[in-house]
Amino acid sequence: MAIESVRKIVSSSPYWPVVRHPVLRKILPGVGLSYIGDGMSTVAITWLALELAPESNKGTWVAAAAVAYILPGALGGILFGRVLSARSGAQLAGWDAVLRATALGLIPVMYVLDALTMGLYIALLAVSSLLHAWGTAGRYTLLTEVLQERHHLAGNAVITIFGEFATVVGPPAAALLIAWGGAATVIAVDAATFALLALTYRLAAPGTAASGTPRDQASRSAGFRAILGDRRLSGLLALTFGYFFLFGPVLVALPVLVSEDLGGSAATLAWYYTAFGVGSVIGGLITGYLRNWLLWPTTIGIVTGFGAALLPMGLGAPTPVVLVSFGVSGLIWAPYAATSTVLFQRSATPEQLPQVLAARGTVMIVSVPLGNMIGGPLSTAIGARQTLLASAVGTILLGAVAAVAVLRRRGRSAV
Repeated sequence: MAIESVRKIVSSSPYWPVVRHPVLRKILPGVGLSYIGDGMSTVAITWLALELAPESNKGTWVAAAAVAYILPGALGGILFGRVLSARSGAQLAGWDAVLRATALGLIPVMYVLDALTMGLYIALLAVSSLLHAWGTAGRYTLLTEVLQERHHLAGNAVITIFGEFATVVGPPAAALLIAWGGAATVIAVDAATFALLALTYRLAAPGTAASGTPRDQASRSAGFRAILGDRRLSGLLALTFGYFFLFGPVLVALPVLVSEDLGGSAATLAWYYTAFGVGSVIGGLITGYLRNWLLWPTTIGIVTGFGAALLPMGLGAPTPVVLVSFGVSGLIWAPYAATSTVLFQRSATPEQLPQVLAARGTVMIVSVPLGNMIGGPLSTAIGARQTLLASAVGTILLGAVAAVAVLRRRGRSAV
């Protein structure tokens, strides 16, 4: 009786049609492993950079390695539009996995051969990330291709859950593996997860027909042009950029606040990130159950709620309160990727979707680093706590502006 009850609960879950889909149930384990591998590499990449960099300017080289693993994806999102925009979701995601497996796999090989210079290391990291925007677009395009529309939110949420779970388990796993075999070993494991993912896409994904041919695409910027030509999509892209940009200073100001203002240690900072990560995993699990909510109000509400949850950090609340509020902010943060992606999926035509999602990915890639760049000088000028308060208030105002814009648009359409 109890087993039957559990079975009914599981089968009624919004995630059941996703994880039981004949294609996705073969692909999702590989996607999850690759996310964990990337979660481990967030630690290993900077750690190996510290090992390779000269003593005189380690900080500069570490920053260069971190940037090389992220920003070239934005460049690739624009440069390869003419070639990749008409490909199927499985092709886009699979090619990204192949490139990542190859470029990252060369790092430990060259390290073992004692031929890994700092310049070569940064070049390989940059190459590995070139198709990142298209790989992300491919994952979400594949979900659109194989799932019915009512399951898109749950499918997107599964990807979010993988990503957030990786931020919780990846770094500690990397620390253990670095202690055993070094940072290059962690990157080798990450490369292996992408090789497995590439093989999975090749063998398990359907031969989904592409939406056109490369010569059908007028330019490399087709995705951006499609977004700018649609007021809903351009507004959603602006909201997404602002949301992630305003989160950037938080990642810079929080360590400063913990170390200088609160007198905490690295362990204290880890507790903050753990609270956020646990909240994000829970938020990701909840996302699938929002399928009957109106997506525009929900997405805007997430932005506003996230800003409100950050307020205690900027207002000087006691540490236990701030820890809880940061965990709540993670819970609110997580559904945004899934709900906003559904809005893109429903607003773009099937022919436009890969380009539109790649353009969105390009913007997301650059938005947080730009926020990081603002966060450093701002923390120095006005203080870490005030920077966190500014991010919180700015995010609330962003949500309010978006809500007004949506209400005005609906008012005009009703006239």
